[in-house]
Amino acid sequence: MNQTLRHGDRSQAVLQLQKQLNQAGASLFADGHFGDATEAAVRAYQLKVGLVADGIAGPKTMQALAGADCSRLLTNTALVKAAKRLGVELAIAYAVNEVESQGEGFLANGKPKILFERHVMHERLALPRNEGDDVIALKAHADELARVYPNLVNPRPGGYAGGTAEHQRLAQARLLDALCAPESASWGAFQVMGYHWERLGYASLEDFTTRMAKDEGEHFEAFIRFIEADPALLKALKGKKWAQFAKLYNGPAYARNLYDTKLERAYERHAACGCAQEAA
Repeated sequence: MNQTLRHGDRSQAVLQLQKQLNQAGASLFADGHFGDATEAAVRAYQLKVGLVADGIAGPKTMQALAGADCSRLLTNTALVKAAKRLGVELAIAYAVNEVESQGEGFLANGKPKILFERHVMHERLALPRNEGDDVIALKAHADELARVYPNLVNPRPGGYAGGTAEHQRLAQARLLDALCAPESASWGAFQVMGYHWERLGYASLEDFTTRMAKDEGEHFEAFIRFIEADPALLKALKGKKWAQFAKLYNGPAYARNLYDTKLERAYERHAACGCAQEAA
């Protein structure tokens, strides 16, 4: 079940959720209405099994209720530790996780979610890395590869295939350049670009990609490191300057996608119910 259920929903799916929660130990009146009691029961169940206690019954919660293995999923403990590490309210950590993550960090085949960016591949190929590198020659090489393999190397974004096919694109790009290819993909639930590996304190690019293949906790760790590495981003988060945070993290399209509004509303929901503090 991929449907996400949240406060205010009324449906047969909510009724089924309530029955499953009752089987797991809750004592809800199963009426198909996702109200305060159901949200509290969802949070309680999530805490019980170790999931992020956000009160939203998404795919991860549904999987847990169905008895699936949740060992690679993001834990509530990780959010509690991150909030303390960043010096922010736990409700803020809940909000950024809710809005900025891509949901599940892994594909059905067990590989981490990625998105290969062909325009970044073009940029990385043309990037001088060592003293004495011929900038003109590097650019010419990148342009030639773009001519021959436009779906893998291109000055313009695009060419996305989605899902497991993105790993196929990455594998093909590795044949062109084993370093630039993984640097040119965004990785995991928070889609952190591979080329950030050094700035974020990873020992190597391989260290970064290996950790991204481990679990969602590593995805979240990369996200936290990204925030820590940008003083302006961390300051905006601490000050609850949602528009500034969204602009710095998501880019100029943040307003069109309402990232700042979503962050503010998510924070207010978690802060208002006091559940974030309880989950600590």
